[in-house]
Amino acid sequence: MFESQRTYETIRRFLLTIVNKDFLVFLVFLALSSTFWLILTLNETYEKDIDVPLQMTNVPKNVVLTTPLEDTVRVTVSDKGYMLMTYMYGDVIRPVILNFGSYANKQTGRGVVPVADFYKHLYTQLYSSSKITSMKPERLEFYFNYGQSKRVPVKLVGRVEPSKSFYLARTAFWPDSVTIYAGKNMIDSIKAAYTEELEIVNLQDTVIREVSLQKLRGVKTVPEKVRIGLYPDVLIDESMEVPIIAVNMPEGRVLRTFPSRVKVHFTCGVRTFRQIRPSQFRVEVDYNELAARPSEKCELHLRTYPHAVLKAWLELTNVDYLIEQQ
Repeated sequence: MFESQRTYETIRRFLLTIVNKDFLVFLVFLALSSTFWLILTLNETYEKDIDVPLQMTNVPKNVVLTTPLEDTVRVTVSDKGYMLMTYMYGDVIRPVILNFGSYANKQTGRGVVPVADFYKHLYTQLYSSSKITSMKPERLEFYFNYGQSKRVPVKLVGRVEPSKSFYLARTAFWPDSVTIYAGKNMIDSIKAAYTEELEIVNLQDTVIREVSLQKLRGVKTVPEKVRIGLYPDVLIDESMEVPIIAVNMPEGRVLRTFPSRVKVHFTCGVRTFRQIRPSQFRVEVDYNELAARPSEKCELHLRTYPHAVLKAWLELTNVDYLIEQQ
């Protein structure tokens, strides 16, 4: 029994030794083939996008960059794989630094950096074998002014649709106006700052959110974002009786209507109805119309009604009348 056990252990160790040797040989050849493949692969020519930081220096203190240069330019570089690996994972690419005064046009408030200038600065950092094939953005430009600014109101752009039986009672902005900086030829033509397009449907409850303002080339907006409040209200139909007023009456004459008051029907929101008064409506009879076109009845005109009312109409448009001599 003991002899059999010893024989088993000898055979097991021998087999494990063979397996371990074969596996070790396999690993060595795998590493060699992988290294050979990597060398061949990296020796091929490829194109790779590389992000290049961009900085502008020597900007005068009295200058406001209304549209600054891009802070990063994406450049496509062609070279051997191992060179591109250096750009991607090594500390090789440093910011390209451009001097404000070299490109700024004080008359137009605009500066353009020629692509050739940018390439010239970047090539000083690249290996001689590398070639730039393209860049994004394709045009490097900036806008500036010397502090000219003005305040303009904020306006909503987009589609806001309340649910059925609701309407948009009020829109509010915080702040309700912003400061814009631009060249004189542009600043005079800008009357408002507009939000990015919103689309809100089936609005029933108050909505408060932060929205960005539209960006215009050559214009700097401060702040760039505002808060907007959308306040829907439930629509209701109501009515009020208001007096009928005669206008353009000759001296010594009085016009009496029957009835002397008329009901005005209108549609408004529940919240605004509490603030509406009969004195905010004005119903008139024009004596000049009666003189020009005599009739048994006089025509009523609803001349004014509150801004909070969406629509208004008279229950009666013609009534009996009598003109008395005083």
